Amino acid sequence: MTQDIQHYIATCRQCQRFSPLNIQAPEMFPIKVEVDLIDTEPQIGERLVEGKTKEVYTATGEAGLVVVVNKDRITAGDGVKAHNLEGKAAISNATNTKVFTFLQESGIKTSWVKQTGSKTYLARRCDMVPLEWVTRRVATGSFLRRHTGVPEGYRFTPPKLETFFKDDANHDPQWSEEQVLSAGLEVGDVVVGRLEYDIMARTTLAVFEVLERAWASLDCALIDMKIEFGIDVETKEILVSDTIDSDSWRLWPSGDKRLMKDKQVYRNLETVTQESLNQVKLNFQWVADKLDHFIPKPQGQVVVLMGSPSDAPHCEKIRDHCTKLGVPCQLRVTSAHKGTEETLAIIAQYEGSGLPVVFIAVAGRSNGLGPVTCANTCCPVINCPPLKPEDVSRDVWSSLSLPSGMGCGTVLYPEGAAQSAASFLALSDHVIWAKLRAKQLNLWVSLKLADKRINAK
Repeated sequence: MTQDIQHYIATCRQCQRFSPLNIQAPEMFPIKVEVDLIDTEPQIGERLVEGKTKEVYTATGEAGLVVVVNKDRITAGDGVKAHNLEGKAAISNATNTKVFTFLQESGIKTSWVKQTGSKTYLARRCDMVPLEWVTRRVATGSFLRRHTGVPEGYRFTPPKLETFFKDDANHDPQWSEEQVLSAGLEVGDVVVGRLEYDIMARTTLAVFEVLERAWASLDCALIDMKIEFGIDVETKEILVSDTIDSDSWRLWPSGDKRLMKDKQVYRNLETVTQESLNQVKLNFQWVADKLDHFIPKPQGQVVVLMGSPSDAPHCEKIRDHCTKLGVPCQLRVTSAHKGTEETLAIIAQYEGSGLPVVFIAVAGRSNGLGPVTCANTCCPVINCPPLKPEDVSRDVWSSLSLPSGMGCGTVLYPEGAAQSAASFLALSDHVIWAKLRAKQLNLWVSLKLADKRINAK
C-alpha cells in the first residue's frame, strides 16, 4: 500500500495540567474528526460494479481491497428521480469517512479502510449481502404507509428492525426474518442462515444505537437509518459495508422534522431547481461538518488509588483496560490508614476538577481505602482488592462488609473494575458508551462463532 496516501483521525490530545491542583484533567472541548485529503488517485484496476451514486474497482496490487469512487449524482425512487449535483461526491465521501472512523474507533467491524482522495476510499473487498437493514426509532415515511393506524412519531423501544431485499425492478420488497432464512441467499461461498442473520441483526442494532447517541450529543435525533453488509472475500467475516452518508438516514436537528437535513428533502421536492439542489447540498455539508465533532475529548476520568506501590502491577492492568475503553486513567499511591489527610486531599483535588470522576480503590488485607474514599466523596467508588486466591475468603470482607451509609461496590478483577468505572462515565460520554456497546456485541458474536465451531465437530 502506498505510503503517501494517508489520512488520520484526530484523537484525544494529551491531557493538560490542571493548575494549581496539579491534576492531569482532560479538556472539555471537542476534537474535530479531521481527514488529511491527499487528492492522489489510488491505483484503480478493473471495474467490478457501477451503481447509481458510486463505482467499485479492484485496487491494483492490493489483494482483497477495492477502491470506491463516489459520483456527483443524487437519486431517489429507485433511480426514477435523478440529478447531477456537483460537489456531492466529496461531501458523501467525507461523511462516510467520519462515520466509519467513529464505528471502527468504537470497535465495530467494518469493511472501510481509509480515505484515499476527495471522492475515493479504500475498503475490504466483500461479497455483498443483497439486503438493506433498516432500524427505526420513530415511525415516519414508508413505515406509516405500510402500517396504517400507526401515528407519525410513534417511538419504538427497542428500535424497530426491518429488512428489504435489494431488487430495484420490484422496488426493494420488504422481507420478514422467515423469508430471509428461507431464501438461502448465497453470498460468495456463504449461505445466509440463522448464524449470519443473527450477527447482521445484532450488529445493525448496535450501529444504530451508537450513532443515535453520538448524534444526540449534538442535539440531533437519528430517526432511522439503513446499512448493508458484506462478507470479506478473504476472512469470511461479516462486515458493515457499503457507504453511510446523508442518503442512509433521517436526521432531525432538535428532533424537529421541519429541520430535516437528510435526503428526504430531495425526495420531497415536487419541482427540482438549481436553487433547491443547492439547498440539498448545503444540508449535506451541514451534516459532514457536524460529524467533525463526533469524537470529543473524554469528559471524565478514572483515578486508581493504591494503598502501596507493591499494588502497581494490579493497578496497571486496570489502567490498560481503561485505555482500551477510551477512558483516561491515573494512578496514585495513598494509604487511608497511614496517611488519611493526604488521601482526603487527593480526593478533594479530583472532585474540584469539575469533571466526572470514578475512584477505584486497590488495597489488600484490611481495605480502609475504599470505605474512607466512599465516605468522603459523592463520586462513584469501586473496590478492586489485589487478593491472592488463598486470601480471598479472609481479606475480601473488608471490602464487602461496610458501615451503614456506604455504597462502594467490589469487583475482584482489573478488567471488571475498569468496565464498571467506564459504565459510570458512559452515562455522559457517548464515545465510551459506544466502546462498551461494541465490546458487548463482539463478545456475543465470538460466542456464536465458538458455538458453531464446537457444534461442527
